[in-house]
Amino acid sequence: MRPDGTRVKDIPPIVAAIPYIMPKRYDAQNTITEYIDEELVKSYIREKRRGGIRINHMALLIAAYYRAVLYNPKLNYFVMNSRIYERNHFCVSFVILKKLPDGRPDETTLKIYLDPEDTIFSIQQKITDAIDANTATEHKNSTDKFARMMFSVPGLPKFVVWLAYHLDKHGLLPRKIIDLSPFHTSLFITNLASIKTSYIHHHCYEFGTTSVFVCMGKPVPDYMSGNLNKKIMPLGVVMDERICTGYEYAAFYNDFRKFLRSPETLEEPYQE
Repeated sequence: MRPDGTRVKDIPPIVAAIPYIMPKRYDAQNTITEYIDEELVKSYIREKRRGGIRINHMALLIAAYYRAVLYNPKLNYFVMNSRIYERNHFCVSFVILKKLPDGRPDETTLKIYLDPEDTIFSIQQKITDAIDANTATEHKNSTDKFARMMFSVPGLPKFVVWLAYHLDKHGLLPRKIIDLSPFHTSLFITNLASIKTSYIHHHCYEFGTTSVFVCMGKPVPDYMSGNLNKKIMPLGVVMDERICTGYEYAAFYNDFRKFLRSPETLEEPYQE
């Protein structure tokens, strides 16, 4: 019994065997490029801002993703030590940039936890609160402080990572460390559009439990439809294929696209 999940046992033998055939997360990575309608998203964001409500792209994307996961819970599974686990919570890790006192950019990683009753508004608030609490140049969150302490002692980082990896492998890593780790997450998302950069297909980390990584890229003309006046935003998606079947991934993405096409449905809490 892990502090962050429960082992799944009622699965078909071939599904249970796949993590033993592909024991490493990088062995089991599939990639896809999704495209979202930038014009529709911007129209929704502008409409909300006219009403005094600020929504950004990341909040909308996370809200649609989480709502689709609630209908397709296997997307919140993860693999550890060739065993499949059902996560007992849903969280999202993401990176923000802030400036050091000398003007150099600095990165920090944040993690927020979501609940089924969350709407797009409460998700936006959780993101905003996390960013506001971590943008000050002098502020160091718990993850930053732990990393700074670890790297202050020669030889300690290698030992700590080795120990954490092996404790995690056997379900013995304390929940407090899991909460500190951005690599133990339901979804890792990065917004390269915010720095006007194209998307990439970012690997899922072998350390931790990340099963899906989504990278938002800067919007581009819709060359596929031939309507160059329309913008679409590419998403580079990397998935651990071991957590569910291709059919289940397809069902999830159908729901994900549906919620992005109708973002107003995310304003109400999840209904089973």
